[in-house]
This record gives sequence, structure tokens and C-alpha cells, in this order.
Amino acid sequence: MKLVSGDRVFLMLVLTLALAGLAIFSSAALGLLAREASSVSKDILLQTGLGFGLGFIAFFLARAIPLAKLKHYAPHAYIATLLLTLLVFMPGVGFHAGGATRWINLRFTTFQPAEALKIGFVLALAWWLAPRTRQLTNLKRGLFPFIAFLAVPAAILLAQPNTSTTMLLLATGAVMYFVAGAPWRDFGLLALAVIIAFGIIVLARPYVLERVKTFLNPSANSLSSGYQIQQALIAVGSGGLIGKGLGQGVEKYNYLPEPDGDSVFAVFAEETGFIGSFILLALFVALAARGIVIAGRSSDLFGGLIAVGFSFLIIFQAFINICAMLGIIPLTGLPLPFISHGGTALAAALLMCGLILNVAAHRKS
Repeated sequence: MKLVSGDRVFLMLVLTLALAGLAIFSSAALGLLAREASSVSKDILLQTGLGFGLGFIAFFLARAIPLAKLKHYAPHAYIATLLLTLLVFMPGVGFHAGGATRWINLRFTTFQPAEALKIGFVLALAWWLAPRTRQLTNLKRGLFPFIAFLAVPAAILLAQPNTSTTMLLLATGAVMYFVAGAPWRDFGLLALAVIIAFGIIVLARPYVLERVKTFLNPSANSLSSGYQIQQALIAVGSGGLIGKGLGQGVEKYNYLPEPDGDSVFAVFAEETGFIGSFILLALFVALAARGIVIAGRSSDLFGGLIAVGFSFLIIFQAFINICAMLGIIPLTGLPLPFISHGGTALAAALLMCGLILNVAAHRKS
């Protein structure tokens, strides 16, 4: 079939992660049964219908759209996703929870437009970089416009606030910038700018500073700010080599916060152990590696940058989530791609993979 042609290895990796993610999510969601005011059946239905169902429709549509049209409409899509993200600030439309305004209230569920912004950002940046590879050595035509390009989505996301997604977009954008041919001179300048910006964010945002303090000393507030990481480490450690069995974990019942969300990897590690965790991590690495191979075989730079951007975005997000659950970095609010609760995130991940498969179908002969 034409809609699934392009790269069989990549397609199999996507299907494996999506199906495994649905099983892992369903097991983790069982932990909500022991909690008041929870609707496990509704959560699973939304994840399956909105995320899995609409996600694969988006996957096939993304695979089918001609790359020439994708390039033409890339800036329009970016502007549309920026405006969509701004809607969260509109009274009666935006949904506020946990100290942040990141969602649009659809009444029967919520929608997080930042997931759409990730896609619009990568498409527009690929569109902007592709014809400018020879100009990137010039600061006025390369680095300065690139920083301005990053500043717009960063300002909107930080206002929500959504610091973790901001950092994810900055990291993905930097990879695409250097793949497009930017000089390594700019690496030091960008690194310095990121360090300064992160320092300002830490000082200006008390919750970010609290997360950094918890990361440095997780046992200091084991019943408050350090509770989630403490329970996550207990869950991961109790999994041992082979785990307790899928569905048999205990930390997801009344102990681990958000067992089907940010903490889903800890639940999975408890139930499948080191071996299961290693296999899951290997699948993410294989997906990103295959995406990079596809980028190298692309018929043009625009397609190659799309494949690189989405491949790194997915692997960066997976690593950030997993490393946070292992205490390697401070806790973030980023979901684990294909697995964590959130139909919007699952649909967005599948759409990204559909675009990568589209690039694979237009490889060099």
C-alpha cells in the first residue's frame, strides 16, 4: 500500500511502540482505580480513540501529503499553531490546572496546543533553514534571525508556563540549525545564551527553583516536593531484573503520583524490570536512529531537516522523561512519547512519524 510505503523498518518500530504504549498505559491506568473521582474506562477510551485512533488517521494523512505542498504551507501551519497556542490565554477557552494554563477546554476533554506547536515549529524551521545553508556563517543572516525565530514560541510557552517544552524546542531547533550547516562558532554563543536564560528562569520561577533543589537533594523533602522522585526510584528499584509482571506493580496504587502520566516509566520499570526498561529504551533509540538514516537519504534538505527534527524531538522527549524518573535530571512535565496519558501527545507523535515516513518515500534514487 502506498500509504505505508517508504521504510518498513521505521513503520514496524512505530507500530511496536504505539501498541506497546497502549498496553503499558492501560496497565498504569489501573492504579487510578484506588483513587477517588477517577474514571479509568474514560481515560483508556480517550487514549485509544483520540490518541490511537485519530493519531493513526493523522499518521496516514501526514504520509500522503506531497512534500512540495508541505513546504509551501509550512509557514502557514506554524502561524496557525502559534495562534492556537495563544488561545489558552483566552477566558472561557483556556483551561488552568496545576498552576499552569496550557490546555484548551473542549468540554469532554482538554487539548494541549503545545503539541501542535512542536510540529509547526519543526516544519517552519526546516522551511527557513533549507535555502539558507550558505548564509548561516553570517551572524546577521544566520544566528541572529535563528534566535529571533526561537524567541517567539519560547515567549508564548514560558508565559503559560511550560518550561520543559520550551527547552525541548530549543534543543531540537539547535540540532536542526547545526545539521543545516551552521558554524560551530555559534554553538558556544547559543550555549551561553541558554545558560543565562535558564539561570533567569530558575530565579524568576519559584517552582523551577524548587525542582532544582529537589534534584540536588531529593531526600530533603521526601513528603512534599521530593515525594514523586522518591516513589519513582522505589518503583524502578523494586522492579529488579525482570520485574513483577505487567499489571502487577504496587507503586501505581496510591503511592506514585500520575502513574499514567509523567510517572508511567517508573510503573513500567517496576513491572518489567531492567530488561523491559532496556528494551523500551532501545526501541526509542532505534526509532530515532532510523529517522536519522531516513534524513540522510532524503531527496532534499527540507525533507532531511524534517526527519532530523522530529527524530530528535521524540528521542529528546523520551530521554528527558526517563532521566527525570531516574533522578538524573530535575523533574519535568514532559510525557513519555507513545505511552503517557494524553491523546493529544500520542496523536502528535504519530503525526510526526507519518511525516518522517513521508520523507522516506521521497528518498534519493
